[in-house]
Amino acid sequence: MKASTRFSDSIHILAFINIYQGNLPLTSNNIAASIGTSPVVVRRLMSQLRKAGLLNTVHGAAEPTLAKKPADISLYDVYLAAEDGAPLFTIDRKTNPQCIVGGNLQETLGEVYHEAEVAAEARLSRTSLQDIIDSIQVKQAKKNARQRGEG
Repeated sequence: MKASTRFSDSIHILAFINIYQGNLPLTSNNIAASIGTSPVVVRRLMSQLRKAGLLNTVHGAAEPTLAKKPADISLYDVYLAAEDGAPLFTIDRKTNPQCIVGGNLQETLGEVYHEAEVAAEARLSRTSLQDIIDSIQVKQAKKNARQRGEG
């Protein structure tokens, strides 16, 4: 089963819009080229981000803007918008209840998964889009310095 990339793609979209605002046409084609996906996927994700109150868009205009300051958008907000509150982990419910493993694994993993989800949600809540944007910009500055032979 392929893991969803909606969450990371949604973060990508928001960071791209913030970083390139006023410097590049913010078309779904340009954003899709950066993500490596189709413009249709980008438009679908942007629609979800708009409905969640994280993005402002105008139909027919390639001028999306963040609806809040990046520091006021948590990664958990983005996760909820992108994944519609789906659990981080899923358990196979079609195991054999007569088997020692199949009959007990669901309950056992349920406890572990719940603890992991609570910890992940807390971490995502403490991390802002601004934190991600700052990290991207620092990493790019280091790359630029290396390319110039400064590092």
